[in-house]
Amino acid sequence: MTWGTADLTALAGHYSENGYVLVKGLLSREEAAAYRQCAHDALATLDDDENATWDSAARITAGTPTRLQHLHDVQFHAAAFSRLLTDQRFTRIAAAVLGGPNVQLHHTKLFVKPPENGSPFPPHQDHPFFPHTYHHVGAAIFHLDDAPEEKGCVRIVPGSHRQGPLEHVEDGGYHLPDVSFDATVPLPAEAGDVLFFSYLTVHASGVNLSGKARTTWLVQFRDPADPPVIRAHDHSRGQGMMLAGVDPTGRRTG
Repeated sequence: MTWGTADLTALAGHYSENGYVLVKGLLSREEAAAYRQCAHDALATLDDDENATWDSAARITAGTPTRLQHLHDVQFHAAAFSRLLTDQRFTRIAAAVLGGPNVQLHHTKLFVKPPENGSPFPPHQDHPFFPHTYHHVGAAIFHLDDAPEEKGCVRIVPGSHRQGPLEHVEDGGYHLPDVSFDATVPLPAEAGDVLFFSYLTVHASGVNLSGKARTTWLVQFRDPADPPVIRAHDHSRGQGMMLAGVDPTGRRTG
């Protein structure tokens, strides 16, 4: 799909007002299926079977064990994801929501919620994990298969980004104990849809209760002129890669 200036302005306006925008059909269903297969092939090469579930997820599942597979920096495992990082269908929207032409990579994560017991995430902002000075940091979740509510889709508190950074509990993964899971709004998505949201937007996701895995790819990006408050995610080898435009600061990262 080709996005014109008016389209990008509308998407950026929704993002600014609500803290997120769900872009339908950024990838075709066929493309999403190919990336999904590539993602699962990459996971199959790993030697470990780490369960990446946050301990704080237990407050949603009432203690019922769940599982989550993840892989940082999948673009270092599969070249297809390197190409997707600089795909203009993605970078033009990322630039629009940041409000400028320059888009820099912070990190990526691949997530797979297994069937029937795929782990949830409690309500939280991404800000505490890697705070930046001006908060020009966003995320894009690529849906590589369908994500209806029963598969544990992403949930949002619309407009919550306008509250600024909130005080989190760090124990078991940064989370907001005073924000009810039921206060979040489910955003079911289809394969090929991409959800853009601010790192200040409160979000969560539910348990995958379906009979199929839910596969998503998270890309965290920023305006390179927004300096980090602390060094974080130094293990992300791709941090600092320019996805669009230039880095006007000449800052060395990584």
